[in-house]
Amino acid sequence: MQNSTFKEKERVILVGIYGSELARREADEHINELEMLADTAGGVTIHKILQNRDKPDTRTYVGKGKLTELSGFVKSMNADAVIFDDDLSPTQIRNIERTADTKIIDRSGLILDIFASRAQSAASKTQVELAQLQYLLPRLTRYWTHLSRQKGGIGTKGPGETQIETDRRLIGKRISTLKEKLEKLDQQRTTQRKRREDTTRIALVGYTNVGKSSLMNALTSTNVLAENRLFATLDSTVRKHRFGNHPVLISDTVGFIRKLPHHLIESFKSTLDEIREADILIHVIDASSPFSKDYIAIVNDTLKGIDADQKPVLMAFNKVDMVDAEVLADLKRTHENAVYISATRGIGFEKLEDSLKVMIGERFVETNLRIHPKNYKCVSFIHEFAEIKEKKYHEEWLDITFVMNNIHYERLKHLLKATDFETFDVNKSIHSIENT
Repeated sequence: MQNSTFKEKERVILVGIYGSELARREADEHINELEMLADTAGGVTIHKILQNRDKPDTRTYVGKGKLTELSGFVKSMNADAVIFDDDLSPTQIRNIERTADTKIIDRSGLILDIFASRAQSAASKTQVELAQLQYLLPRLTRYWTHLSRQKGGIGTKGPGETQIETDRRLIGKRISTLKEKLEKLDQQRTTQRKRREDTTRIALVGYTNVGKSSLMNALTSTNVLAENRLFATLDSTVRKHRFGNHPVLISDTVGFIRKLPHHLIESFKSTLDEIREADILIHVIDASSPFSKDYIAIVNDTLKGIDADQKPVLMAFNKVDMVDAEVLADLKRTHENAVYISATRGIGFEKLEDSLKVMIGERFVETNLRIHPKNYKCVSFIHEFAEIKEKKYHEEWLDITFVMNNIHYERLKHLLKATDFETFDVNKSIHSIENT
């Protein structure tokens, strides 16, 4: 299924709308982003069209007159495809194709195509294929009609209803198979993450192409692919690092974007779990973008959509070397607790690391327990999961001072409650641990 929309550089026309809900300036930024998406997919933009209308036409997206104008541009400019900056219904695609007589691609279809060309691992390829098939299923009739009108197609009238229904069943079966495969992959990743849960996990999140991979490389001295292109990273990359005395795992995750297809969010569940299960998020922002405020809101909305909006977040404004002093000062006034860095030039890293050390330290508890030395389960648990600061043996108890992360700390409290020694005041130990 993972065939690229663009076999070679194809000439494309971009179409969007603006109105009372979307200002022209914002619409220009949206269409420029669509141009970057088209370029990433292998197309070259030859013309852009923006129509002033509050809502898309339910039949043809743009108005009748603008559609006629679009058809004229397709012919006169020899365009290979038209890309729309919103999702189109099967009816809209069919009506536009009938008039424009060329390949029609909507925003979700374009993003799915980019993901298909970028997928490298078996997991990401499976996730992309599932999203593509879920996107394709309600559009089957349109795809058959499109194929039948091409040279070398299967006929002039398209397949009969029986063939379409057969394909629907085959696609439905394939979707079920892919979901089962992803469920197994998800179980494997969950097991891997559980083995790492005693280590602080940090996930880099942010809008696409803000420099997350560059920051990952700078922090961990590794060589994760970092390109000035949208969606250079699809598979989560995990690297070990240390901040002070604390070992951490840092994950570089797929970038977010406005109007991210919901099929992709569903399919990339196991990849997004790296964000959901992280202890700390570093929200990387392109300080040089005039639309950074919008991008922050989009990322926050996406985090909320995947139930990851309640985590500790460090905002890191990247590319400060490309920002003038006045803009940077304004950002610092608005976001006082953020850090300001350049991942490629190493600017601001001392403040970044100091901030992370504080956030990591908040995840740990230092406490002292007076515990019966024959309480083997609890003593063993402390030795396995804590950093021992001091230990003193007495005739009937053990005084032990240690540092432990909050997850294991809660487990120890439950373990102490379940322990019963006649010569040991369990409640006293529980009391002391709950009041540290």
